[in-house]
Amino acid sequence: MSQRIQFSQHGGPEVLEQVDAPVTAPGAGEIRVRNHAIGLNFIDTYFRSGLYVPPSLPSGLGAEGAGEIEAVGEGVTQFQVGDRVAYGTGPLGAYGEHHTLPARHLVKLPDAISYEQAAAVMLKGLTTQYLLCQTHALQAGETVLFHAAAGGVGSIACQWAKAIGANLIGVVGSAEKAERARALGAWATIDRTQEDVAQRVLELTDGKKCPVVYDSVGKSSWEISLDCVAPRGLLVSFGNASGAVTGVNLGVLAQKGSLFVTRPTLAGYADTAPRLQAMAAELFEMIASGKIKVEIGQRFALGEAAEAQRLLAEGRTTGSTILVP
Repeated sequence: MSQRIQFSQHGGPEVLEQVDAPVTAPGAGEIRVRNHAIGLNFIDTYFRSGLYVPPSLPSGLGAEGAGEIEAVGEGVTQFQVGDRVAYGTGPLGAYGEHHTLPARHLVKLPDAISYEQAAAVMLKGLTTQYLLCQTHALQAGETVLFHAAAGGVGSIACQWAKAIGANLIGVVGSAEKAERARALGAWATIDRTQEDVAQRVLELTDGKKCPVVYDSVGKSSWEISLDCVAPRGLLVSFGNASGAVTGVNLGVLAQKGSLFVTRPTLAGYADTAPRLQAMAAELFEMIASGKIKVEIGQRFALGEAAEAQRLLAEGRTTGSTILVP
């Protein structure tokens, strides 16, 4: 038997339960991984709360982790037992000692990167890769706005933007987080609890605003973000930390300067094994070169998943959080 975290109904962190689960053989095209570390992400809370609907209940949780291959299913040729691997694109079920998933979701983990580093960075790092390199190909000298700059994705985005030579303005929720974002490479920071974000963006950009605004907060920051986008610029809404954006009036995009808006997902970019491999290779190179340092702010035992999610939702974590089975 193997320990795993699951939930049988939607709700707060208290619905998470630790249970015994059978260790099953992988099916055709699948691989069973013994997890050494598991990543914790905001999207996990969306499935738990019911904002996102899992395939069925009870459901496992989590889509990010790293470990070694214990068994391979029929037809799998690119991996073998004992390989060090990482994953960050699903399916649900990473919160456990074992995870069985299709081989197309796995990438081989270079020896230079630890299991904990990989679990802490796969989903967030791959998200940063598609945001800064694909959704908008960030260029040296560009000035962009990034919400939650001291969080999991933001911590990596600050470093990645600096490596490119871009000027990232990080929106944060405290003086401590502002200091952290600047230490990671943010060009400037705005404390949303003390400052008018849109006004500060005008000041920092000499009235030009930003060609791109990256917003993972959602409902509470939607209108603020629109006010920070330059004419014909792009708002990238990639998360719902404060709730989903609903009831969008497209006319507002015209009024504010013929703006563009996109709602991308990692699954939409890493939708094939070759694309995933290419994205992971770029991420691993950024880490191996030292341009991105993976900071694990919190470690919890598997059975402490509920407490870990509670602290994440309350904004009381910094950097990445991992579960250690």
